[in-house]
Amino acid sequence: MLDGKVCIITGGAGLLGSVFSQSCLERNAKVILADVDEKRGGHVVEKIRKKTHKDNIIFQKCDITNTEQVAHLVEVAGKRYGKIDALVNSAYPRNKQYGRKFEDVSYEDFCENVNMHLGGYFLVTKEVSKVMMRQYSGTIILLGSTYGFSAPKFEIYQGTAMTVPVEYASVKGAILNLTRYLASYLAPYNIRVNAISPGGVFDNQPKSFVKKYSQKVRLGSRMAYPDDIAGTLIFLLSDESQYITGQNIVVDGGWTI
Repeated sequence: MLDGKVCIITGGAGLLGSVFSQSCLERNAKVILADVDEKRGGHVVEKIRKKTHKDNIIFQKCDITNTEQVAHLVEVAGKRYGKIDALVNSAYPRNKQYGRKFEDVSYEDFCENVNMHLGGYFLVTKEVSKVMMRQYSGTIILLGSTYGFSAPKFEIYQGTAMTVPVEYASVKGAILNLTRYLASYLAPYNIRVNAISPGGVFDNQPKSFVKKYSQKVRLGSRMAYPDDIAGTLIFLLSDESQYITGQNIVVDGGWTI
């Protein structure tokens, strides 16, 4: 389904990124797993190779907020494969203060986290799109969120140390409009740009939260699993979606309807 396609996946060692990387490799893509965590990234690559019995995957250390590292990532892809068919923006950069409640977030931290996350997506996409524009082909995916277009249900977080960071909602909303902007701008170069907005993904959250969240999910009464999101990703990366661009595909089990 992705035979021979060269796919860069940022945040490739993360909860979603690692599953995205494996799913692409299983469908015969050539995967460049990019992540800031070199140790974890190398471990994930080896784990995927053993599980899939395929070795067309490499790790490349990359901080998506670092212009030199992003440029090097694109250079590595070009020298090794001579092309870039797909970019999946699934990195999740944030500073040490990230995750505080609204009233505790400083102006400086808000700006830094927005710049890291949104700015990082912009930087990587800009550099990769230069290659795609020369090729006159390519597919770009940006990871949004249901909180990018709907208000948080803060009541489900009561009794936990969790919240929806104001930076997260701000960034994800911006990413959805960045997707539409890029889709319009890059369409003349035969480049498709789409977003995927997952609902809550299970990651060993407190039981009380999982229960409250799941009660609001119409399909299966459960949180999402990474594989639920990966299927949509593969569709958008494949030629089966060759006439789709500028869209935000919501994968939330009906949580927002």
